[in-house]
Amino acid sequence: MITAVADPSQVAEARRLVAGFARRHGMPDQSVAQLSLAVTELATNLLKHGSGGHILAGMFFDQDGSGIEVLALDRGPGMADVERCIADGYSTAGSPGNGLGAIIRQSDHVRIYSRPGLGTAITVRFVMETTKSPPPMRIGAAIAPYPGELVCGDNWAVGEAHDGRTVLSVDGSGHGVEAERAADIAVRIFHDHVNDPCERLAERVHRALIPTRGAAIAIARVDAAARLVRYVGIGNITGVLVVNGTARHMISYNGTAGHIAPRIREMTYPFSAAPTVILHSDGLTPRWDLAAYPGLAAQHPSLIAGVLLRDFRRGRDDASVVAMHVLL
Repeated sequence: MITAVADPSQVAEARRLVAGFARRHGMPDQSVAQLSLAVTELATNLLKHGSGGHILAGMFFDQDGSGIEVLALDRGPGMADVERCIADGYSTAGSPGNGLGAIIRQSDHVRIYSRPGLGTAITVRFVMETTKSPPPMRIGAAIAPYPGELVCGDNWAVGEAHDGRTVLSVDGSGHGVEAERAADIAVRIFHDHVNDPCERLAERVHRALIPTRGAAIAIARVDAAARLVRYVGIGNITGVLVVNGTARHMISYNGTAGHIAPRIREMTYPFSAAPTVILHSDGLTPRWDLAAYPGLAAQHPSLIAGVLLRDFRRGRDDASVVAMHVLL
């Protein structure tokens, strides 16, 4: 979910929406209370320091465990010294200066990307479940529906295949309920058959979407043993592989899964160091360059996804970004 925070009346609305999202996903009341306090501080900071912005909420599952993630995004002046701003008592707005400190105390994980002139992105996580053997990956996503819609035709999924961690990005054709239905079917097929080779998995999704409007899809698998990313793309999903700060675009073929897909072919991309895979729908312009954001490529994938959605969302369609960093 995503909600704008442009005036003080929207702080309470953001808190209500995120708390409702958390309860629907099984968060206990005590944790919801902590989350609500953090969201209040995040939304208030958007107004004080960023001239407004957006709050997003979603689920996460990676090295941190699983639970609820909240993103706060603004295009304000940014912070020259993040560590100083985190300290209680420091303020640039004439307030007590306890906002970021309070957020850190209420949550399990806080990560911040901010540069002067480039705004601020903050990701806050509330862990609901930990695992003894967490997957050696970090993943983050940011999704926004078509303006005015209550549902989103973009979706994503991640799974553990025999030969590597695998991520799906899907953009149901059009927007609204029917686009959402196509995306949901693609996600279900992905989870049911994640161990298939990428080409076969894409073919299964293609066949399952025949009764729907269809969708653009991309599947990326990080085969750590072979040091390859295996990639299959159908339609307008942008796929980018980032290694040591250098970005390489991956090839998607023209078509629409479920309707016309003349070529379903796996492409392979070698890597020599821990890779980050970024997939996004055409609700974002592909004309972005991580080099314009010093240090962002090394940040948590949630921050990468949030900044790209904030700055390159077209605003005329559903939009989604998912980024996955695999640790070697």
